[in-house]
Amino acid sequence: MGPFARYLSLWVALCIVAGIALGHAFPAAFQMLAALEVQRINLPVAVLVWLMIVPMLMKVDFAQLAGVRRQVRGIGITLLVNWAIKPFSMALLGWLFVRHVFAAWLPADQQDGYIAGLILLAAAPCTAMVFVWSRLCGGEPNFTLAQVALNDSIMVVAFAPIVALLLGVASIAVPWGTLLLSVLLYIVVPVVLAQLWRRRLLRAGGQGALDAAMRWLDPWSTGALLATLVLLFGFQGKAIVAQPLVILLLAVPIVLQVYFNAGIAYGLSRWARVPHCVAGPSALIGASNFFELAVATAISIFGLRSGAALATVVGVLVEVPVMLSVVHLVRRTAPWFAHESSRT
Repeated sequence: MGPFARYLSLWVALCIVAGIALGHAFPAAFQMLAALEVQRINLPVAVLVWLMIVPMLMKVDFAQLAGVRRQVRGIGITLLVNWAIKPFSMALLGWLFVRHVFAAWLPADQQDGYIAGLILLAAAPCTAMVFVWSRLCGGEPNFTLAQVALNDSIMVVAFAPIVALLLGVASIAVPWGTLLLSVLLYIVVPVVLAQLWRRRLLRAGGQGALDAAMRWLDPWSTGALLATLVLLFGFQGKAIVAQPLVILLLAVPIVLQVYFNAGIAYGLSRWARVPHCVAGPSALIGASNFFELAVATAISIFGLRSGAALATVVGVLVEVPVMLSVVHLVRRTAPWFAHESSRT
């Protein structure tokens, strides 16, 4: 892991401080940035999100979809957890904690937004960081590539319907036009552009050219994420200063759903007798989230000052320490899969 990925939670915490301070010091500048919208899509945020997402999607090799059949059981478990369990379990946890357990400590007018943000956070599986988690736990690289490619393909068509369904169940109005536009802007178009760019680089200079481009793009992607967080907390500053407990309370259902879904995927993998090098990535991609997409969609649908946007950023804050603890558990329990690994 590079210094950014290793200390992501620290950078997010610093962005919280910087965003709140800048929001209080330059309120007019932040109001001007918030006003730069087209169809409720904030243009500065849209540019920053593209800088975040496109380099990540360039790492995905959709040709690996051909290898899905080699690990049918592992892929099946991943799909079950990512698309049939995780979004729904997060919606349930959000409703339970936001509406009931923590209701007295959360602002009533933001509770719908908090639940919506939690749903958005869980509705898309991780795209980029899962490669890091898989490598740390000794995951099979081709399986990780195959499952990421398959999940990204499904996300193009499944993200909007699942989000709309769960928002509707939570009695939150669904702005279909904005939701579909967000899917187009933040999933479909970046996937197409990233793959076209990837193919052009591979044709021109092979894997070396692609690796060089990724090294050049990574700092831009990192800077875009941090700038987005500064903007977000610049708008959220007053609410956070008034209610600092909100961040801690919203972290509880996020952390619980990480361990819950990782445990289901890992347990099913052992029951299905898949090798540890497949069980590990299955658990990790079932637990982690595509938080860049969640943040962008929350801002587009509900606004920069919304509870939904804040809830998705809390997901960024807890991502690295929680996922590293899952990696540690996966590595420590590798002997559970010794028999299955010896058969592969």
